[in-house]
Amino acid sequence: METLLAFDLGTGGNKASLYDRQGRLLAAEFVPYETVYPRTGWHEQRPEDWWQSVVSSTRRLLESAELDPATIRGLAISGHSLGCVPLDRDGRLLRELTPIWSDARAVAEAEDFFTRMDPADWYRRTGNGFPPQHYTVFKILWYRRHEPDMFRQIAQVLGTKDYVNYRLTGRLATDHSYASGCGVYDLLQARYSKTLLAAADLPRELLPEIVASTELLGPLTAAAAGALGLPPGLPVACGGVDNSCMALGARCFQPGRTYASLGSSMWIANASTQPLRDDRSKPYVFTHVVPGMFTSAMAIFSGGTSLRWVRDQLCANVVEEAAVCGQDPYERLMELAAQSPPGAHRLLFNPSLAGGSSLDSSPAIRGALLGLDLRHTQADVIRATLEGIALNLRLVLDELRRLGEVADEMVVVGGASRSRLWRQILADALQVAIVKTHVGQEAASLGAAAVAAVGSGLWSDFSPLDQAHQIEAIAHPDPATAALYDRILPVFRQAAGDQARLADLQRDAGLDL
Repeated sequence: METLLAFDLGTGGNKASLYDRQGRLLAAEFVPYETVYPRTGWHEQRPEDWWQSVVSSTRRLLESAELDPATIRGLAISGHSLGCVPLDRDGRLLRELTPIWSDARAVAEAEDFFTRMDPADWYRRTGNGFPPQHYTVFKILWYRRHEPDMFRQIAQVLGTKDYVNYRLTGRLATDHSYASGCGVYDLLQARYSKTLLAAADLPRELLPEIVASTELLGPLTAAAAGALGLPPGLPVACGGVDNSCMALGARCFQPGRTYASLGSSMWIANASTQPLRDDRSKPYVFTHVVPGMFTSAMAIFSGGTSLRWVRDQLCANVVEEAAVCGQDPYERLMELAAQSPPGAHRLLFNPSLAGGSSLDSSPAIRGALLGLDLRHTQADVIRATLEGIALNLRLVLDELRRLGEVADEMVVVGGASRSRLWRQILADALQVAIVKTHVGQEAASLGAAAVAAVGSGLWSDFSPLDQAHQIEAIAHPDPATAALYDRILPVFRQAAGDQARLADLQRDAGLDL
């Protein structure tokens, strides 16, 4: 048997997964690590924790799989984005803790940068649609301003998975997908932009060389092999950023294909041969791990967390009943939601509990139940929550449709994809066939395994991924319900605009406490 090793270096920990050459998952082990929040807006992790998690998860995997490590033909990593790991000339860490993708400390540095660079021009070059302070270049500028002694020692700044690759192979490099989130990468030129580096007043040498995701960085070093329990010389592919690896693992690697990630936050991503950019809605774009492709996405910040809030704050009785029966409380929530008709008796839910995205006219917008009256039941509230999240995703998909080609079916991954009712609501609201496969929450791992397969020569291209997915269910739009949601959508959009204006009024009145 020939196998592939994949690391999914996520925000919460590392998952080590073993796949056969057909892309079938054989075993997986997860080891968490800590995120530290020393100040408001600061989100930090220890790169050494990443490494120890990789070591521990790999050793547990090899033990649980009871497989000879000599069967492994290659490995690759999917890594969480926008990392900023400073190393000195000897490759030593200059900071025990480094900011991760969600760290937002560099607001002032971004504002200063945009006194020299037009923000719209920067976005069009980079496709970086998150709030700018999250991108790597501004974190580097924060280092320069606030930790000048440390900054002067920096020889190179690496991303998350690139630091792990350095520990595996001794080579300092990144791939195009990860580089495209650094804030100074030109999407169309596929290289670091001299113009953007000049605006930041940073030398090109501070950033690692860029190679293809499938390029072999080198053999696994003897030291790394000893730590992980793997054979020395194992081929290590460069891997990719989690956004692109997840897209690949969700079969989103042909023009027009889309997938939806249904987790705490939710997003829809589209694969295309040109980046989908828009100055107003600002899709965030990464270069794909697939050559010549891009993945463009838009998100809502509170998807699954909205349902969890309803569960915890409004449905304590449901949680108690489910515990007595030994039932998953979410299954019980879905049973109740099914008792309410489409439209939830004219009850609307705005899922902006975590604030506004680029789709909203104000970041101050907050969630709401609209049209609530004495006839509404708990079932209506749950149904309206599911529909509100789906309608918000419809706004996302309509933006992507406006900008490029979108297929008439969509693979869904993530925890919420398990619900048959929610998949049907999504099919009706989005007006596409919703495809659930067995991959579930393993999309990023499968994408990394596919990169390793191509990099090691086991696959000639990424087409075997289509056969690696086992379709479990397809939800097709119901014409009557889809027509109802079409009538609701403009009301939902108007209500969201009203909510945004209300939030701004509350803020201006000093009520944003």
